[in-house]
Amino acid sequence: MKKLFVLFALFVGVTLFGASVDVPTVNLSLSSPDTPKQLVTSLNVVAILTLLVLAPSLVLVATTFTRFVIVLGFLRQALGTQQTPPTQVLVMLAMILTYFVMEPIGQQAYQQGIKPYVEEKIGYEEAFDKATLPFKNFMIRNTREKDLALFVRIRKLPNPKSVSDVPLSVVIPAFLISELKTAFEIGFLLFLPFLIIDMVVASVLMSMGMMMLPPVMISLPFKILVFVLIDGWNLLIGNMIAAIK
Repeated sequence: MKKLFVLFALFVGVTLFGASVDVPTVNLSLSSPDTPKQLVTSLNVVAILTLLVLAPSLVLVATTFTRFVIVLGFLRQALGTQQTPPTQVLVMLAMILTYFVMEPIGQQAYQQGIKPYVEEKIGYEEAFDKATLPFKNFMIRNTREKDLALFVRIRKLPNPKSVSDVPLSVVIPAFLISELKTAFEIGFLLFLPFLIIDMVVASVLMSMGMMMLPPVMISLPFKILVFVLIDGWNLLIGNMIAAIK
């Protein structure tokens, strides 16, 4: 599994970070394996292809993408603009912001683990440990101690003395639920000012006797105006990135 991860990280490094390495060609043929080594090689290829299919899931659970996409979804609901911006735009914005935040981490992982492995200076087990350490450090910095302790307790593990003692199987779920809680906290704070605008508009309409007029039709332009006047996109994205440790 570690070797497969290193090969996958090599693919990501070449694709995202512009690393210059010689990628071998793949020759697909339908023939039965003659030796156990050939069988293992074939199974490795299948496992790597499966890992590439699961790559989007790895992006979701090990980066800040979850926080960004949930907060942007809350923002659209708070504004009440229905499908504006479109879901595709919000997802792409979340992916771009994720790349912006995670690029230094990816560069560090490539320089420490993948590059020496490509240059045949270290083995794949050492490459796995060095390549995953920057991501593990990043996730632990942004994980609440309570969430991390929850999964350590569920697995009945001894209290870790350092980052290297915490397995990825514990760090990833703890990081994910911490990101969910942080995203919901930001979403709650986003809803408050727009909720106040909705309440004020609804009270004014009721006092004027316009019971049949939907308050959303009147409050929507005011919410958009307020969001534009305070430069909401700059303020929101700037604070979200600044909160990442």
